Amino acid sequence: MSEKQENKIRVLHIITRLIVGGAQQNTILTVAGLQGLGDYELTLLSGPQTGPEGSLIEEAAASCKLRILPELRRNINPYYDLIAFIKLIRFIKKSRFDIIHTHSSKAGILGRWAARLAGKNIIVHTVHGWGHHDFQHPLIRFLYISLEKLTLLITHKLIGVSKVNIENGLVNGIGKVNNYSLIRSGIDLERFKHPRGHQEQLRSKLGIPPGVPVVGTVTRLSAQKAPLDFIRACAIIAESNPEAWFVIVGDGPLKSEAESLTKKLALEKRLVFTGLRDDVPELMSLFNIFALSSLWEGLPRVLPQAMARGLPIVATNIDGNAEAVINEENGLLVAPGDYKALAQSILSLLDKPQTAALMGKNGFKRVEEFAAQKMIKEIDSLYKGLLSCGK
Repeated sequence: MSEKQENKIRVLHIITRLIVGGAQQNTILTVAGLQGLGDYELTLLSGPQTGPEGSLIEEAAASCKLRILPELRRNINPYYDLIAFIKLIRFIKKSRFDIIHTHSSKAGILGRWAARLAGKNIIVHTVHGWGHHDFQHPLIRFLYISLEKLTLLITHKLIGVSKVNIENGLVNGIGKVNNYSLIRSGIDLERFKHPRGHQEQLRSKLGIPPGVPVVGTVTRLSAQKAPLDFIRACAIIAESNPEAWFVIVGDGPLKSEAESLTKKLALEKRLVFTGLRDDVPELMSLFNIFALSSLWEGLPRVLPQAMARGLPIVATNIDGNAEAVINEENGLLVAPGDYKALAQSILSLLDKPQTAALMGKNGFKRVEEFAAQKMIKEIDSLYKGLLSCGK
């Protein structure tokens, strides 16, 4: 190894899986951004599982050194979890990393304890959204919280992507204020501010008539994101506004159920499922209103993406959503699970286009706080501060 390589800070990022999702995109962007600074040598380790949401494995491999650990899996399995844990310890010991940075709940627990047993003393974990939430069985929730409290004892810093995530941790007894750093999940703002291609051509390809209002979402079709609530809201909107069209960008385990509900509600001629796409900025340029029906979140990247497109937002009043969307300033917030309120809020903005446009402008004005460059700078500062303290 050359002297130049020896002087670089060696960092291992660990995540359970590389599906198309906010935590995964954030992790890849972090690794790629730090790599670009020139001070770091980075490795990303993930399990092999993907899913109907799509895979980011190829994108990750193009950004950094990628190692796949076959035994690291999302579901709890004592046999595979033990093998993954032992392999993590061996890999960390052998590779002489300066910092171990974990993401997602399972990789966060296994990765941090493996780092500790391997003798690595700088351990960082990003809370993209806690593993515990109000929709779990109380015993499962208690187990997750207990594991987080225990693992915090060997963690030198928790990064929260939203203030609400940090407040949630504190309320549940996971550390104190000085255990956390607020570093918002960054996005490539320029890509969303300047979409490519022609809007009318894209409308035509999707079968959307010219000039009609479009309500869209970009989401994973999973229970957490409550896509069926969005579809039920669309049915209410369609009755009141016969010109409105709807777009769902994304995929996931609830796709069949979502398509069945769409047919049941007679929306199949006005609701477009695009599936997984790599032209999200272009698709968002078709939207008049962006909606998000999630039941729980960290700080979803799609909200600042919508803000960068200048879109008014209607979202559920949960976790990080309420930090990106200031109610009645750049959008409207409704209670999670209340699809009727979601529909009525969207209808109110469709009926008041000037108000909707003003909200879109307000969101665009404050979107710079979610810039990728800001996130990378803050993580770089955190790493070097921990190293200088000798932790």
